[in-house]
Amino acid sequence: MKTTTRGYIDLMKLRVVELLLVSTLPAMVLAAKGLPSFTLVAMTILAGTLSAGSANAFNMVIESDIDKLMARTSKRPIVTGVLSKQQATIFATLIGVLSLILFWIFTTPLATLLSLIAIAFYVVVYTIGLKRRTSQNIVWGGAAGCMPVFIGWAAVTNSLSIPALAFFMVIFFWTPPHFWALAIKYKDDYSAAGIPMLPVVATKARVHREMWFHTILMIASSVWLILSASLPMWSLVVTVLLGLVFARELIALKEGSADYGKTAGKIFQWSITYLSLLSVVLVAAQLSA
Repeated sequence: MKTTTRGYIDLMKLRVVELLLVSTLPAMVLAAKGLPSFTLVAMTILAGTLSAGSANAFNMVIESDIDKLMARTSKRPIVTGVLSKQQATIFATLIGVLSLILFWIFTTPLATLLSLIAIAFYVVVYTIGLKRRTSQNIVWGGAAGCMPVFIGWAAVTNSLSIPALAFFMVIFFWTPPHFWALAIKYKDDYSAAGIPMLPVVATKARVHREMWFHTILMIASSVWLILSASLPMWSLVVTVLLGLVFARELIALKEGSADYGKTAGKIFQWSITYLSLLSVVLVAAQLSA
């Protein structure tokens, strides 16, 4: 029983969900220009967790054939037989529907619609359409990971705005270097599974250039976010500094580096820290404005 329960929890990939929700709360605070009600925040986070968990569970059902080929994913519950595809599909459907019900009851119609779009986009566009077909899969498919910004904003206002778009773009440009750093570390896994992640099919020099390109646009988008949300000047300075630290980490990722994989792992970890710190800065800046 404990093993089965753990299998259902693993289907949701809660560590990934936690990262997605880091952007939900600051979006809600910015939209409300202060602290939203506790109930609204709690129900948005709960519904968002179920929504993202549903998308992740559907992803595992669809990718169970390639999960068994990669060491990183070979312990997932469908691969090990802890859960069947049918059980996982039913679970993914149930928590997905529940998430939409909670969004509808406790938040707004727009937030509910955006959550449905996020699930469909991640499952149909990214997992089925892009992941196995193009090296730019995470660039466009990563848009699903940006949706918590729009969902959090819409949960408060039932609308979207320029600052919401700016925040969306920060996450959009953050996602490729974040994920490509992980793909560098697990390049052999992706290669064995036949997934054309950029580090698998492109030269190290090209991967480095594209990571730089997205990082620069991420920093530019963060400046746009601070200015469009009319946040205090100190938050602009801190945000730019965080971006520069991110950029500094990329400098160490050189084609001839003996610790190429290790350096990529550090970039992956720092990218998580960057997003977490940026979220704290945004909340603190809005509350002090």
